[in-house]
Amino acid sequence: MHDAIKNYEDVDSWKTVIFLYNAALKEVGTKLEILNDEFQHVHQYNPIEHIKTRIKTPESIVKKLKRYGYETSIENMVKYINDIAGVRLICSFTSDIYRLAEMIGNQSDLKVLSIKDYIKNPKESGYKSYHMLVSVPIFLSDSVVDTKVEIQIRTIAMDFWASLEHKIYYKFEGNAPDYISRELRECAQMVAELDDKMLSLNDAIQACLLNASENHAEESGKERLDDITENVIGGKRRQEEIS
Repeated sequence: MHDAIKNYEDVDSWKTVIFLYNAALKEVGTKLEILNDEFQHVHQYNPIEHIKTRIKTPESIVKKLKRYGYETSIENMVKYINDIAGVRLICSFTSDIYRLAEMIGNQSDLKVLSIKDYIKNPKESGYKSYHMLVSVPIFLSDSVVDTKVEIQIRTIAMDFWASLEHKIYYKFEGNAPDYISRELRECAQMVAELDDKMLSLNDAIQACLLNASENHAEESGKERLDDITENVIGGKRRQEEIS
């Protein structure tokens, strides 16, 4: 991407980088909406509840570079900060997360650079989410620039917990008292149990609906067979009466 920035001599480098990341968000966002629409068309079900996008603020980028031990520069920003452009997918159930991750991974023009599964391996704080770092080609008038986008996939419950955890730690500037951290971890466990129960309930509902549908089809088939049998017998009787 840095070579592409040099081509824009008449434009501020920072604005050019942000333009590229915004373009990448549009590309990924459109892909996700199409996948969601296709899933609705095929399965009559939307796996995505909400799609959120954001560009990291300059202050956050500088702070992260300093934390990593790098000098503040456009080159270091593009090279070392992977979540400048972020997309968050909010799903109803944990099963949707892996289904969506597979669908995203199958996109031929998206390159999956890395995956971090914080659902199977939660952070010490209790944080759960599925992170995918992808690269999307941005077609400009005279070049193609591969641009990184971080995709986070989580359930509504996981997102609720993560949002509150972020606000709490922001207030304490990352140094929350031990009892606060402990309470948050306990809440994370409650969220995980809620997700498991909701998934089990959804599976039970789907099985119940499938069973009802099969019984209805069986009854309908039996009714049609009875109608055919009655018509055949009725036809024979009419022929006997005529003869």
